[in-house]
Amino acid sequence: MKKNLLFLSVFFGILLAEDPVIDIVNSGVVLPKIIVKDNSNLNDVNLQRSFYNIIVNDLKVSSNFEIVSEANEESNYTFEYTLNKNAEKLNLNVKIKAADIEKSNQNYTINDVAQYPFLAHKSVKESVNFLGLAPVEWMDHKILISRTNLSKRSQIIMTDYTLTYQRVVIDGGLNLFPKWGNKSQTMFYYTAYDHEVPTLYRYDLNANKATKILSSTGMIVASDVNEDADKLLITMAPKDQPDVYLYDINLKSLAQLTNYSGIDVNANFIGEKQDKIVFVSDRLGYPNIFLQDLNSASAQQIVFHGKNNSAVSTYKDFLVYSSRESNQVGVFNIYLMSMNADYIRQLTANGKNLFPRFSSDGGSIVFIKYLGQQSALGVIRVNANKAFYFPLKVGKIQSIDW
Repeated sequence: MKKNLLFLSVFFGILLAEDPVIDIVNSGVVLPKIIVKDNSNLNDVNLQRSFYNIIVNDLKVSSNFEIVSEANEESNYTFEYTLNKNAEKLNLNVKIKAADIEKSNQNYTINDVAQYPFLAHKSVKESVNFLGLAPVEWMDHKILISRTNLSKRSQIIMTDYTLTYQRVVIDGGLNLFPKWGNKSQTMFYYTAYDHEVPTLYRYDLNANKATKILSSTGMIVASDVNEDADKLLITMAPKDQPDVYLYDINLKSLAQLTNYSGIDVNANFIGEKQDKIVFVSDRLGYPNIFLQDLNSASAQQIVFHGKNNSAVSTYKDFLVYSSRESNQVGVFNIYLMSMNADYIRQLTANGKNLFPRFSSDGGSIVFIKYLGQQSALGVIRVNANKAFYFPLKVGKIQSIDW
């Protein structure tokens, strides 16, 4: 068990904590200017200030605007909002106007004040849609993090992409490798150690209930869920040999997809029909990415770049992976490629960049950025060619899912 856990830790990365900041690289494109006007008058000054900062941050991360001060009259858009807090109902309401026309008025409410970052994210997301600009559908999605807090103990927390909101969902024992189970983010899968036996659970956020799915000696990890949310790709090692399995949730049936004497892990569905998988294997003597049909036992090498490609994520016919640079010690960069072309695009330039994950719309990638002794959550806006970094302050991070 320790051997397999160590192996997965190397593949999936471990995160340290730091204070939230933001950084932008590869800027230079001329963007329309926008002014942010806060018409709120809350008694909670800290909440009002934090909400404003998140709105400004979201507009920057959308990569659709250049933020300007009210003193600058040469602006294309005005983002105007009023935030109201109901002390009795403990809810938070925001009224926003994304352009100088009445039809842009929007009104959103949340019942938990602590979730105010998601209220800001949704406001910006919907405003960007209204203005017909490049969408940021992922912006108000939740992120799952497995956080190691004590020896042989880890929590699963839910957060927004800025890491401002954090909620401990599962505590006690060793809880690892969370994976969202559906598009609506109402459930997720995770691995726990039940009497020292790795066990896969499904957690229902609406019912606040965990249900046991499978157990296996060695290891068990859910690495991907299909579009219909009825099939899981699972890494299992019942005989101390990690292989990829397909689990049918409705039929509760398990089929072994790979049978290699080494290590096969981190499988993801790929293609419009999701009838193929890509996964990480050491069958070349080092970690690399392989492709296999669901109805075939034959795997083929798909990435011919790099000698240590240890993590992969997919969106339709695209895949993104982290690769160690052979001529730079300790440097891992993130690369994007298509199944339908030979083109490979490098997304990061230096340092240690690990564990990439596609957003739900494929337009963004979240990853782990190591900054010396510090670490940050990175967000790449693929089409805008920009990256944003949010150093973490949540203990040691074992894995994430977006």
